[in-house]
Amino acid sequence: MSIITIIGAGMMGSAMSYPARENGHEVRLVGTPLDREIIEHAIATGNHLTLKRKLPEGIRYYQFEQFQTALQGADLLIGGVSSFGVDWFISEVLPIIPETLPVLSITKGMLDTDDGQLIPYPHLYAQKMQGKLSLNAVGGPCTSYELADRHQTGVCFCGDDIEILRKLKAMLETSYYHISLTTDVIGLECAVAMKNAYALGVSLSIGLSERIEGIGGVEHYNTQAALFGQSVCEMRKLLKLTGGHDDNIIFGAGDLYVTVFGGRTRKIGTLLGRGMTFKEAMDELSGITLESIVIATRTARAVRVMIQRGIAAASDFPLLLHIDDIINKGAPVNIPWNDFEREYVYDTTV
Repeated sequence: MSIITIIGAGMMGSAMSYPARENGHEVRLVGTPLDREIIEHAIATGNHLTLKRKLPEGIRYYQFEQFQTALQGADLLIGGVSSFGVDWFISEVLPIIPETLPVLSITKGMLDTDDGQLIPYPHLYAQKMQGKLSLNAVGGPCTSYELADRHQTGVCFCGDDIEILRKLKAMLETSYYHISLTTDVIGLECAVAMKNAYALGVSLSIGLSERIEGIGGVEHYNTQAALFGQSVCEMRKLLKLTGGHDDNIIFGAGDLYVTVFGGRTRKIGTLLGRGMTFKEAMDELSGITLESIVIATRTARAVRVMIQRGIAAASDFPLLLHIDDIINKGAPVNIPWNDFEREYVYDTTV
């Protein structure tokens, strides 16, 4: 049995307690300063306030002021903050983690640089900590509520050391939580981050069909599939530009599929597809955090820099650039369908 400390008591951080407890590990769930009510509710009832499920028996709960206590003797730290908590995680959590304690981050996202590079969060953490910690991450299609319900799930752990990854897999893999491994950190993390931007693009088609069929009417799956296919095409090209292996498109496409079928990104895409301006849609969803907007903006900004530098071509990213025009330039939804068409000519004599 190992001791696993989870920092961040949101839905996904808390959902990681299910496979951990399933394998008999001691789990210490630590709330961030924003999770105080969640921890109090869990202590009082054994249930999670927003996940709406009973948490596994035997979890020990801590407020952030007790974080040092929760770290004592730990064999693994799972970072469960959202992408909006990355700066806090860097300043308040990483500096006090023992260098011998491996970290597994569930936070999906990346930053863009002035020269058009895209940096995944594990690499950002490594830069800030000057390589002092073993920083690993989870990528792939996994919703918190289905993990908590023990539905069959396939994810991928990434990190620089395959032996550490194998140890983490042994700690957390169950009959329903299946774990692949890769040392291609930038490929996996960029693939699963980019899906947020493209899920918004695919979701535009839901709103477009509602203009014709009415809200709750028949969805147009041809349209969704065409946008899904274009998204995968562009994501694969982006992986190559970031220096990642395109094998990771498996996890990016899977994550894209999951995201299109529910959640906040689907909502914003649907509202935009119905004909709302970006401002109107954001007002409609007031109070909801939207990682898809951040990722779409950062990814498009990096691509535009690469286009200026001659590294990328605008013709390779018509959907991403249109999404960026919608959310950052006030453009109406007008899917550039003709720009998705392409020819594949192969030499069949070889």
